Amino acid sequence: MIAFCAYLIYSLFKQFFKMRNKNLLLMVVLGSALTFLSACGGGTPDKAAQLAALKDQKAKIEAEIAALEKELGPANGSEKRIKTVSLMEVAPGAYRHYIDLQGKVDAEENVPVTAKTPGTLARIYVKNGDAVRKGQLLAQVDDAVLLKQLAELENQLKTAEDIYNRQKSLWDQKIGTEVQFIQAKSQKESLENAIATMKENWSNTKIYAPINGTVDMVVLKTGQAISPGLPLCNILNLSDLKVVGDVTEAYASKVRKGDQVVVFFPDLKKEITTRITYVSKTINPSTRTFSVECTLPSGEDYRANMIAVMKIIDYQNPSAITVPVNLIQTAEDGDFIMAAEKTGEKQAVAKKVNITQGSNYNGIVEIRNGLKKGDFVISTGFQDINNGEAIAF
Repeated sequence: MIAFCAYLIYSLFKQFFKMRNKNLLLMVVLGSALTFLSACGGGTPDKAAQLAALKDQKAKIEAEIAALEKELGPANGSEKRIKTVSLMEVAPGAYRHYIDLQGKVDAEENVPVTAKTPGTLARIYVKNGDAVRKGQLLAQVDDAVLLKQLAELENQLKTAEDIYNRQKSLWDQKIGTEVQFIQAKSQKESLENAIATMKENWSNTKIYAPINGTVDMVVLKTGQAISPGLPLCNILNLSDLKVVGDVTEAYASKVRKGDQVVVFFPDLKKEITTRITYVSKTINPSTRTFSVECTLPSGEDYRANMIAVMKIIDYQNPSAITVPVNLIQTAEDGDFIMAAEKTGEKQAVAKKVNITQGSNYNGIVEIRNGLKKGDFVISTGFQDINNGEAIAF
């Protein structure tokens, strides 16, 4: 009867051997054994025999459990889970490093118009946006006082000329003194010079266009005072526009005339590629910068003083190996990246790869040594990965 009950216990174990908790399995088996033994005793139980039988069965069960655990692997979730990551294949591509600076649109010819003589503006003949040609009359300073003074001088000159002619006639006849003749001549010439100066001052009351272009920023009105150095307006030659910017002197050895530059206009949402046409040879002592310029194509909707973001290309590699800067880690032996060596369709082994960094721009780093075309680097999930660790992707 005991043998029969033991057989039932063994069958019960076979049914529950897939249970992962060893202690729970033993409790179930032992509890079931006691139940069956009680039911199968049929008489007064021999407890010592029962205990011996149970111990024997326990040893066999534990041995079989150990064999199954070895076959199935770690149980109860104690197995080490393989981490899943994302991989990025390394491929050469074009890389550029830029010098970023803010510039502005300016006219090749942007000339302030000022008066040559002080006075009051009597008339302004142009308005903002008018197209003008060089030499065109733009404004008139009040010239009434000058004209009056000029008329008086001309009357005085007539008298002086009459006196001079008489003295000359007498002197030719050896009548009178030489001093009288010289005084008359000097008076006439002095008035002639004064009239010439007055006429020049009168001509300066007229303000002319210094270049061909478009009138911009007329800041004064009729009746307002004007003086030399005070601008009346600006004249722009919009057929020749350029972008100007200031570069810190740290790049003085890297920026050259003819260098390629990318210019972005935030207001126009437009980007163009052109070349540096001028590089200043002088460092501004107050800002420690030097000026650069590049011409703009005509016929576009550019405006003087419009903001322009300049990106001067100071280094480029047409077949560079690059990675995002956040993938690079640092250890005592230098910079490294966690790469992956594929071992299966979705399986790989992590590999620590030491690298040498090159240029760095806008979050992208050029890798000089350590990586090659076709390598795979771990792009996400690399922070907790160790060298040689199995991974999935």
